[in-house]
Amino acid sequence: MDRPLLYDYWRSSASYRVRIALGLAGIDHDRKAIDLLAGEHRRPDYLAINPQGLVPTLVIDGMVMTQSLAIVEYLAERHPESGLLPADPKGRQHVRSLSYAIAMEVHPICNLHVAAHVVDISGKPEAREDWMKHFITDGLRKLEGMLISSDSAFCHGERPGMADLCLVPQVYNARRWGADLTGLDRIIDIDARCAGLPAFQAAHPDRVKP
Repeated sequence: MDRPLLYDYWRSSASYRVRIALGLAGIDHDRKAIDLLAGEHRRPDYLAINPQGLVPTLVIDGMVMTQSLAIVEYLAERHPESGLLPADPKGRQHVRSLSYAIAMEVHPICNLHVAAHVVDISGKPEAREDWMKHFITDGLRKLEGMLISSDSAFCHGERPGMADLCLVPQVYNARRWGADLTGLDRIIDIDARCAGLPAFQAAHPDRVKP
């Protein structure tokens, strides 16, 4: 069987999530970089693979998969030993709620094309940074409120899972854009703990940058 192939962009949060998930599941794979800034995601050959023109795309098990959390949940089902999702329904609901709070609330409005449109309609280049800081800070503060009821090592329990692989790329973005992380003690603690793990280290943008 062919090795899995991941089409991704080094700074894409969604790609970063899937790289971590593949690492936690112990899945060796090849990567093909899609340069978003160069518009490679709009090329006909890539659109034939992913009609949305987004990253990541994962080719695995004879299928072409899109949408990062759908990919992660597939990997969780195929590799339950990975711990990507808890074994119990209540635990899975909790992990999904934390994951979706990032991937469906914060990430979409801070995506590359959204931020670029903000600059276009405002005519102010500085609007991009202000936009990013505002929505990332607001989203992470709300997430902190969802996390403070637990003192577990990771977002849910004592091993990293889907919520953590959503959190870490968002913290990376927060630091990149200069968002205010003051008082986000649980988030900073979890992020630091993840940073010491091989799957997170190998997936870091600095490690995969072309």
